[in-house]
Order: sequence, then structure tokens, then C-alpha cells
Amino acid sequence: FLLSYDTGIITTSIAHDSFKAYMGHPNEAMTGAIVSTYIAGSAIGSVSQMFLGDRLGRKRYMQLMCIVVTVGAIIQTAAQNYAMFLVGRILTGIAAGGLNGTVPIYQSEISPPESRGVLGGLSGYMITFGGCIANWIGFACSYASDSTSFQWRFPFALQIPPGVILFLGLQFLLPESPRWLIRHGMDEEAKRAFSQIRGDLNGTRLHVEFDEMKRQILYEKATEITSLKEAWNKYRKRVVIAVAVQTMTSASGINVINYYQTTLYENLGVTGHQVLLLTACYGTVQLVMNCFTLRMLDTVGRVKLLIYGCGGLCIDLVYSALMARFFANSDNRIGKGFGILGIYAYTAIFYLCINSTTWLYGVEILPMSLRSKITGLSALSHFLVNVGLTEAGPVAL
Repeated sequence: FLLSYDTGIITTSIAHDSFKAYMGHPNEAMTGAIVSTYIAGSAIGSVSQMFLGDRLGRKRYMQLMCIVVTVGAIIQTAAQNYAMFLVGRILTGIAAGGLNGTVPIYQSEISPPESRGVLGGLSGYMITFGGCIANWIGFACSYASDSTSFQWRFPFALQIPPGVILFLGLQFLLPESPRWLIRHGMDEEAKRAFSQIRGDLNGTRLHVEFDEMKRQILYEKATEITSLKEAWNKYRKRVVIAVAVQTMTSASGINVINYYQTTLYENLGVTGHQVLLLTACYGTVQLVMNCFTLRMLDTVGRVKLLIYGCGGLCIDLVYSALMARFFANSDNRIGKGFGILGIYAYTAIFYLCINSTTWLYGVEILPMSLRSKITGLSALSHFLVNVGLTEAGPVAL
């Protein structure tokens, strides 16, 4: 939620006149930096997950990131100048990068096998939900006065409560991953956590499933790999696939569209509040399409969704390029409307087939001992590609 909320809210904020004026009317490179510093922070967060995720445990690591994201959100909200705002962007990005890789791991480890697709896919769904909410909040705030900074400070301030709520929820309601506890020799704590998670099982069945899980984890631990070099030698294909699907997700350009869609609409002749209204509707399309994904993950399957999604994106990119080529600088309103349709179709395909699928699939194909390290590496690759694309975005558009 936090990752996509920030993505959504910066999309609308950089379009507000009050934000541009307060930040000294940033040029294209400075606007790109506002976006890309957040992504660079996310890359740092991914690295921190690789080294701290297994050491601290899923729960404590997520709580640490909650503290970082809250501090970053406060700095962004209270920013007095461009530099201070960038510091807040980096801190928020670090937390988002760490949480983005850890949450799918935690969800997959506490989910029963029969519903792992749905529950694991919720991570991607909440990414979509956060972006949708942010887009509508940004649209609503566009009606606030341009003479005050409320228009952009209030949306950034709304990032503060989720971090606090998640921290408290982890502290008082959610257990540590039983699988992580078993790996670290805390069997009694693992049994209590497993009982809390699987309240649907009776005493006998609960003990049977716990013992089966424990045997599997102890077997994996006896043959586990502790270094990236060993992982490459033994699980090369899995590592390549896990990293590739995340790199592909970023290289698809979806985040460039998410961040700079207001510029795309303006290039197609849309002006005023209609720009932000289209952005809000765009977020709603994402949310609706991702609802179908939660069901399709277990019925259609992960790999088929990725194949269909990539094929659909390729077709839509050709279509959208043709629409922009022939109608962007014309007076043909119908043609421009079809250009906007291409943008919407792109996000519909992506969030139907790819968004939730990549994070879940990348976790599932890895042995437990490698999940945190390789998922962190995958997220790092994702965000590094994203930095380059988002920095170049304003100039390219």
C-alpha cells in the first residue's frame, strides 16, 4: 500500500501548480529526480532486506521499515525546500523497497497451501489499492486553493498513519512467521504462532501439519545454501527466473506511465482538472482488474498469466505508439481519445496478468533459505531499472 500510495500521490503532486511554485518550478531533470530518488531509496531498501531480513525476522524487519517510512513521510510533509523533500523521498523509498520484498514472503509463509495464491496476491492487490486511493485524493485536492501548500502537503501527510498502524498491528496482532521461528530453533514460539494462524484446524490436525512443516524446513536447513555464489551454482535457473520476472516488470515501463501519465494526457490535449480525473480513473481500472487476478492466480496459473500479459502488453505498445504518432499533435479529438484508451488498456493488461503474479511467483520458486536474499536481489534489479526509466521519463516524454 505504502509503495503505490507514494507512487500515486507524487503523480498528482507534480501536476499541482502550488507544488511547482513551492519547489521553485523544477525543470525536467529536477522533476525526474523527485521520482527517481524515491526509487533509488527503494533499491537501498532491497539491499537492506538481503542482509537484515533473515537476521531480524519478518516481523521485526517490517517494524523497522515502518519507523523509517513514518519518518520519511513526516519529512516530506514538512519539507521547507526541494532538498529537504528529496531526503524524505529517499527515506520513504528505503522503507517501501524493504517492505515490498518482505511482505510477499511473510504472506506466503503464513498462508495455508490451498489459499496461498489469493493471500499471496493480496500484496500486489494492496499495491494497486494504494495507488487508486492516492490518485483520487490527488484529484480531490486539486480543487484546494493553489495559494497554499495544503494542496500537496495533506496527501503526503496521509502516508503517516499506515506506517504507525502496521507497526502496532505487527506488535500486538500478527505473529512472527512460524517457518522463520523453526529455522532459528524457536519451536515453541513457532507452534504458538502456527496455532494462531491456523485457527481453523483441530488439535490433532494442527499437530500433524506443524510436524510436516517442521520436517520440511529442517530438511531444507540441513541442505541450505548461505551465499549468493552457492545459490547461483545450485539454483541458477531459479535465481535467473526470480530476478528476470522482476526486471521485466520494471522494464515494461508501467511505472513511467504511473508517474508521468499526467504529462501523457497533456500531450494528448487534456487540460485542467480533467487530467487528474483521468489519473484517478486510471487507478480505479488498476484496482478492478487486480480483483480478477486474485482468482485467476490459482485457476489459470502463474506462468500462463505472465505469458498472456506480456503478449498483450506488446500489442498494446504498438497500438499506443501509432495513436501518439498520428494524433498527439493533431486536432482529432476522437483519435486522441483512442490514444488515452491505449494507456488504459496497458494498465488493464498489466494489473490483470502481471502485477500480483510476479511478486508471488518469484517467492514460490525459491527455497526458503534463499527467499529473503534472492527476493531482495530481484527487488534491487527491479528498482535499479526503474531509476533509469523514471529519471529519463520527463525528458523522453
